[in-house]
Amino acid sequence: MDLSTLIGLAGAFGVVLWGILMGSSITIFIDIPSVLITCGGTVFALMISYRFSDFINTIKVTKQAFFFSTMSMKDISSQLVEMSIQARKEGLLALEQLTSGISDPFFQKGIQLVVDGHEADEVENILGAEIDAMNDRHKMGSDFFMSFATFAPAMGLIGTLIGLVQMLQNMSDPSSIGPAMAVALITTFYGAIMANIMGVPVAAKLSLRAKEETLAREMILAGVLAISSGDNPRVVEQKLNSYLPPKMRSDRFGGSEEK
Repeated sequence: MDLSTLIGLAGAFGVVLWGILMGSSITIFIDIPSVLITCGGTVFALMISYRFSDFINTIKVTKQAFFFSTMSMKDISSQLVEMSIQARKEGLLALEQLTSGISDPFFQKGIQLVVDGHEADEVENILGAEIDAMNDRHKMGSDFFMSFATFAPAMGLIGTLIGLVQMLQNMSDPSSIGPAMAVALITTFYGAIMANIMGVPVAAKLSLRAKEETLAREMILAGVLAISSGDNPRVVEQKLNSYLPPKMRSDRFGGSEEK
């Protein structure tokens, strides 16, 4: 579970709620027609922009902003170096017994391709295509929420314009102008909340998740190719260290560790 996402959302909504309660009652910020125009209009605009299957699948991607787990980069490096040592001693076929203990499907697939005897170029093409496809899926998720952040304020403005037109039709009663104006502005308020607390931050978090997962998979690919090529475990370790920050780099073979 990503605590920063949960704490951030709770904190942002909490600050807004606190600001409202400090000056007035929250009930004056509740207007059902405004909710329907802003929220409903945003959802339907998104459905226009995406295929229905993409719309449903992209919503599922949202969980990665809240629940995300992957192998640590350091664990990946350590496991790949151990595999290179074993492959060096016993041959590539010795790695087959280790594939069942790998939790990451991409990692497992890479080692299995090597064990099955595929050439390094073929392994690189297969795994590289999978990384590209993953990036496309993640980009669609991020783009979805950026579209959400675009449509929500726009629908809020439409709701405000509707309220202003209705208000201007009843200018004979000056006492009704203030309350009517307040209701008209609520849709803009809803749109701003949806865009800046939900849309843009979630899009940014999904983009971050995509970068993290891409880096991890590129590291796995580099390690798998090194093992396939029969590189010395020390060389494998140095190749993998380039993907890690200096403080996380291993030095199990006694070389000089970068600080």
